[in-house]
Amino acid sequence: MSKTKNRWLIALSGVGIHLSIGSVYAWSNFTNPLVNEFGWSNSQVQLTFSLAILFLGLAAAFLGSFVEKHGPRKSGLLAAILFGLGVAGSGLAVNFGSLPLLYIFYGALGGIGLGVGYIAPVSTLVKWFPDRRGLATGLAIMGFGFAAAISSPIMDALIKSVGIAATFYILGIAYFVIMLISSLYLEKPPEGWMPSGFQEKVEKGEKKVKADLAQLTANEAVKTKRFYYLWLMLFINVTCGIAILSAAKPLAEESVGLSTTEAAALVGVLGLFNGFGRIGWATLSDYIGRANTYTSFFVLQIFAFAVLPNVSSVIIFQILLAIVYTCYGGGFASIPAFIGDIFGTKQLGAIHGYILTAWAAAGLVGPLFAAWIKDTTGSYANSLIFFAGLFIVALVVSFLIRVDMNKLKNNTPAQDAQPTLNQ
Repeated sequence: MSKTKNRWLIALSGVGIHLSIGSVYAWSNFTNPLVNEFGWSNSQVQLTFSLAILFLGLAAAFLGSFVEKHGPRKSGLLAAILFGLGVAGSGLAVNFGSLPLLYIFYGALGGIGLGVGYIAPVSTLVKWFPDRRGLATGLAIMGFGFAAAISSPIMDALIKSVGIAATFYILGIAYFVIMLISSLYLEKPPEGWMPSGFQEKVEKGEKKVKADLAQLTANEAVKTKRFYYLWLMLFINVTCGIAILSAAKPLAEESVGLSTTEAAALVGVLGLFNGFGRIGWATLSDYIGRANTYTSFFVLQIFAFAVLPNVSSVIIFQILLAIVYTCYGGGFASIPAFIGDIFGTKQLGAIHGYILTAWAAAGLVGPLFAAWIKDTTGSYANSLIFFAGLFIVALVVSFLIRVDMNKLKNNTPAQDAQPTLNQ
């Protein structure tokens, strides 16, 4: 019999991939250098980032079947090739001074690599951690949030020392190597695999397995109200959060007067909150429930976005941004477990892919709206009140999904619900 791989090393491999592709969150380091170098507008530069997120969401939605069919290793290798080529090719676009080439390489090719690389570790880790669903999803995409903390200062230093084009070349090669090595260890667990001792604890009554509300296919899930409630909540959380992430560096410079170096360092530090928010909120959701977790996101961010435009204190500014970053990351980490709770694990990966189209749409809307506000009013801060209003809508939706879930609980016979142990 072949030896079963260590699930914690599988998790580490997934983090390695996400640390690489998550560098997209440090894109704001390129914003001002590209604007100054070529005279492009903030909106034109931000479109590169938005396209990458758009293609990420589309690739996650349409290539979920590829990941299931060919496995996480081949999917990870494909992601390494596409993302590495996309980032390195961006250097060529800079050399030619071509905005369309930048859109093609970083936006399209890099974005597709992002999408494939994002879902491969997530779907795999959920299967390796049937006993800790929230923790598993937090681990799967924790690296994506931590990436900016590592990439941001490196990008800033490279741009200043070797230039924009060379920075893209160096990063593209580095990401390819890291993703290649990480992908080679990825593998699905054996059929029916359970972690050592977990089955015995369940049988002894030491562990209680929570039943899912239903077991639906992806096509069945998209016909329910709760699918669109989930989609809308994720869309609003991402739209507002990603607008801040994409403009964090210039926002810090204009709002509280940080220098370029200080702002770059802040973006890196805030990336830690993005990462810790993923593992922290996802783990907490195992105890307080997914619906309560999302309601907490919206209450906190209504306050944060309403206060930010009037903040002059550097400390308070950083605290409020840290709250936004943790809620933003926590939203991504909690959504796969939320999907499993209300739709079951029969086709969790495919449903997750469909839900991530909200990320694709938000990636296009959020940064472009913030950049448009900057170009027309001269300040990113003017978009923050609008985002606070959107979170009020999200808060209402978070209560509507509870109504739908309670209806389902009351109408579904106990024997129809299947426990998470069966995944």
